[in-house]
Amino acid sequence: MLKIFEPLKDHTFRWLFLGQLISLIGTGLTTVALALLAFDLSPSDAGLVLGVALAIKMVAYLSVAPVVGGYASRLPRRRWLAGLNVARATLVAVLPVCSEVWQLFLLMFLLNALAAGYTPVYQALLPDILPDEPRYTEALSLSRMAMEMESLMSPALAALLLIFTGYTLLFQLNAIAFIGAALLLLAAQIPNAKISDRSGGIWQHVSFGIRSYIRTPRLRGVLLLNLALSAAGAMIIVNTVVYVRSVLGLSEQAVPLLMIAAGLGSMLAAILLPKLLDRWPDRSVMLWGAALLVAALSTGLLQPGYLALFPIWFIIGIGSSVILIPTGRVVRNSCGASDRNDFFSASFALTHGMWLVAYLLSGWLGNQFGMSGAFGGLAVVCLLATLMAARYWSKEDPDALWHQHPAIQHQHLHVHDQHHQHEHQGDEGPEPHSHPHHHPEHRHRHRFTIDEHHLKWPG
Repeated sequence: MLKIFEPLKDHTFRWLFLGQLISLIGTGLTTVALALLAFDLSPSDAGLVLGVALAIKMVAYLSVAPVVGGYASRLPRRRWLAGLNVARATLVAVLPVCSEVWQLFLLMFLLNALAAGYTPVYQALLPDILPDEPRYTEALSLSRMAMEMESLMSPALAALLLIFTGYTLLFQLNAIAFIGAALLLLAAQIPNAKISDRSGGIWQHVSFGIRSYIRTPRLRGVLLLNLALSAAGAMIIVNTVVYVRSVLGLSEQAVPLLMIAAGLGSMLAAILLPKLLDRWPDRSVMLWGAALLVAALSTGLLQPGYLALFPIWFIIGIGSSVILIPTGRVVRNSCGASDRNDFFSASFALTHGMWLVAYLLSGWLGNQFGMSGAFGGLAVVCLLATLMAARYWSKEDPDALWHQHPAIQHQHLHVHDQHHQHEHQGDEGPEPHSHPHHHPEHRHRHRFTIDEHHLKWPG
């Protein structure tokens, strides 16, 4: 049995993964159906409609994910995730009723707002279910492989179904898939999130994840590497059809074959990565992945023919997974257990912000300077992002750091640990509890993460 399948031995993860796989396949069917619905609503502007829908998707991610991250630790995770799947099923079932473009845009925003509430909480849940790092890494690889399998299978399944029926059935199948995923979630034994000890008002809770993410040097590096990933991925998503149809003059059937090459590269990396990450640190592996992306995009300046594009797309697929899969490990290791929802929500929002920038840049470069200009411009972005990531994310990156705490008097939920050693009057109640307490000035060393007591990175 391949190591990548080891996490499936865990009962809870098995139910979660099956639910994710079902919902992914359903979402893939909706992606195909949306293109057809957009054409029916506005035949002359279908491309523009889809482009705006993609931008709306990113806006929903950027605006909703941080809010969810700030308060997700207070939610019952199993019912929250199952309820979001039921809500998504309802919205998907309503999509075929759209008769105006604005209605499509509204439903797309709501649907992706629900996804922004679902995905980061799901990502933050996995380390609690699989605390062992090798099993967690294999789970990340397995999830990535499932995403690529969906991208390969869903278009083929949709094409087969469309031979016998209209595209509205695809929406209905996705709704059924979401309901099935909700039932699987309810069958799983999902632990409650650890309650955050953070104090402050609404803005403090909502902004904590993004502020903390940006203040962590290694996560700044991870974000820049995700910009490199997005630049290469946007070349594939935005410009494959343009290169194949307009530059090479080939038929539309040639487009999905080329996209499959990127998916296969991504799946190969997902299978091999757990062993690589056992031997090499996350930083080294991710920087090598970014170097592959720079090399692949630079090769595009040679104006390759159709067959020569296959290895380029394949290498981009490899490099993308090599960056994306370890991202979850680095985020997990950069935050406390009670702050995981905040950090994963911040990661979700910020990395999708990188995709939004890359989509717009890729389209503009291709339109203004042709495909060679797009390859060259995105290669430069990828290279600069990689160099900046290597600078921000130091090679010497120890977990435990010496740091100084000033004297402080405050109140928040807490347990008695290395930061809370004080006398009690006897009426404070069981831990975690909240009462005014004093922290004397002191200097010590431990695994460092940005949290309620560590607002700045040392040095």
